[in-house]
Amino acid sequence: MRHVFVINPFSGKGTETKKLRDTITAVCKEEGVTPEIYDKPGKAEMEKYLRDVAQTGDHVRIYACGGDGTIYCVVNQTFGCKNVEIAAIPYGSGNDFIRLFGKKEELQDIRKHIRGTPYWIDAIECDGEIAVNQCSMGIDAEICAKQVSFKKIPGVSGEFAYTAALLFCLFRKFKNQFTIQVDEHEPVDGLFLFAIGGNSRWYGGGYKGCPLALPDDGLMDCIMVKKAFGRLKLITLIGEYKKGNHLKWDFTQMIRGKRMRIHSDIPAAINVDGECRYVHDSCFELKEKSVCYVIPQGSTYPEDRAAGKLD
Repeated sequence: MRHVFVINPFSGKGTETKKLRDTITAVCKEEGVTPEIYDKPGKAEMEKYLRDVAQTGDHVRIYACGGDGTIYCVVNQTFGCKNVEIAAIPYGSGNDFIRLFGKKEELQDIRKHIRGTPYWIDAIECDGEIAVNQCSMGIDAEICAKQVSFKKIPGVSGEFAYTAALLFCLFRKFKNQFTIQVDEHEPVDGLFLFAIGGNSRWYGGGYKGCPLALPDDGLMDCIMVKKAFGRLKLITLIGEYKKGNHLKWDFTQMIRGKRMRIHSDIPAAINVDGECRYVHDSCFELKEKSVCYVIPQGSTYPEDRAAGKLD
């Protein structure tokens, strides 16, 4: 098996790249594997490299060394290639997807990923893009788009950038007229703050948007939060939303399903694992057991999952 380490030199503001290269080289030597390390700048070049590696047909484990954006890149350039396993080593500013599998500091241990176990998880397809975490439309997608600019400010972390962007967007676009349909349920029209299709739990640097989602249960958590209050009320609820307590609100609805369609008469922001654009229509569709993800050695996720501790 080939061991390919893709380092995003801009993750974590790029300060860790040389140290990470040295660590990978040393640990791989101890583990008796030969690493292939790619850390060149340039998104298009990285995407082509990943496609070329995946399409060789070689059994390969690709280590996404960065944040959620690096995972997104690896997943989207290799999706559908059954010969590819994906491991995630968190060196980004958000690192939301990996939270189900352990703490950031523990998951930075290269050795645990080399010794990890491949495990098939679900993904969400949205208009040709693939998300392993969450897709959404509404104010949170607007926040995601704005968060990118805030993260460029020195000293601003992923979590703080999300909160700052949230407060900024409260005064820009607070409500959305959507028509939403989950599977064959009756479509729902109305004013919404946002709608999420969740495959895993956290996004935005620690916000628990889909607090019950599991990436291997064959279902997507479709969460719709209606616009039932004003801006000042929402500010008081941000803390509860971050903790994942919004499922208790009487203006929140959750349906587990396979497909979520959203229509907006005017262009609305859409977020696919941190990649944002504006659309009138979107469809989030679950793809069962479509990504081979490496559970690092020592992670309690498989045992906790089997014991029902994550339900």
